[in-house]
Amino acid sequence: MRISIYITKSKSRLLLQVLLLLAVLPNLVLNARAGEIPCLNNSHIFGMSTVLSGPAAHLGINMRNGVLAALKEINQQGGIQDRSLCLIALDDAYEPEKTVLNMHRLIEQENVLAIIGNVGTPTAIASVPITNRSRVPFFGAFTGAGTLRRNPPDRYVVNYRASYAEETAAMVQALIVNGRLQPNEIAFFTQRDAYGDSGFVGGIAALKKNGLKDETQITHGRYERDSLAIENGLADILLAEPEPKAVIIVGTYAPSAKFIRLARKYGLNSLLLNVSFVGAAPLAQALGPDEDGVIVTQVVPHLAASLPIVQDYHRALHLFDPSIPPTFGSLEGYISTRILLLALEKITGDITRESIMNGLEDLGQFDLGFSAPLKISRTEHQASHQIWPTIIRNGEVLPFDWNQLKTLP
Repeated sequence: MRISIYITKSKSRLLLQVLLLLAVLPNLVLNARAGEIPCLNNSHIFGMSTVLSGPAAHLGINMRNGVLAALKEINQQGGIQDRSLCLIALDDAYEPEKTVLNMHRLIEQENVLAIIGNVGTPTAIASVPITNRSRVPFFGAFTGAGTLRRNPPDRYVVNYRASYAEETAAMVQALIVNGRLQPNEIAFFTQRDAYGDSGFVGGIAALKKNGLKDETQITHGRYERDSLAIENGLADILLAEPEPKAVIIVGTYAPSAKFIRLARKYGLNSLLLNVSFVGAAPLAQALGPDEDGVIVTQVVPHLAASLPIVQDYHRALHLFDPSIPPTFGSLEGYISTRILLLALEKITGDITRESIMNGLEDLGQFDLGFSAPLKISRTEHQASHQIWPTIIRNGEVLPFDWNQLKTLP
């Protein structure tokens, strides 16, 4: 028996509308997931490839929250040139291979105006050649790697934050000047990749400026990225002679926390310091209230600071989602996006990838509500060089002053 189905003209039109809706639904869902700010037909679209799953997911989620808070804030003020701004955020799980696919999709299919707030050094190293070749601004990445800070700078790579080399150099300088340590009394424990290398190279350069003659005098333990196998690196440090009086850690929070717990268990009494990428809050939570005195450098002011930029951030984050707690990572995302918005607001013609780059380089010295001005120019592609030290006390991340090293055991 044959069944015939007759579709009227009106039903045919309705069916076509349904099919069209199903065709665009994946993108609508993606944009909604990218942060509750839908991308409309006339939106200025920005992209992000970041870690939204796996052990380092908190870094990408926090960074995305800060970017979105700034975008929602500007959208409520009318957007830029009467058009809203939105973000398409894709998960790369902190894996460079996935980052490459995401970057091609964002640039070639989604036609984003710029990439903002990508997280991680190995993923940034995979991204930069793509953005340079495609002439797409790569702005405000959550990494302090030297490869993003060439001299002269890459045309399409612009940073907000201080570098890992500057963070470890600040630690070394403080340990030697304020803590009165000798260069060979400082050890390193780093992730075995470009991220760990960046911090270590910067630290060694600072030690050489302070009298180190032979870098083989420096104990250097390592662990593999995306693993908790820290035992061999810890053994290198425990067996070092003399026992180091300070260990600079360049890693993510889970292996760093395991290293710290086991180091204390086996009697290492060294002062322990971490760079900002570790994530001070998750590190403090993982360590619990029993581990006091771990220092973490930050590239943003403390969350309790009275600076205008920090107060703006708290208001914007609450406006975006009152349930999201403030973090150093989302503050960095917010600051980076505010700088980008400042450049966008100065563009008088069409907003394009090239006009955004020109707008960033034309910022020069500007005030964003810090204690000192920031600067971006054609020869300076890093807005801030400032380091803010913090210390973990009773599970909290508190402001710290390098002069307090004199009072630490």
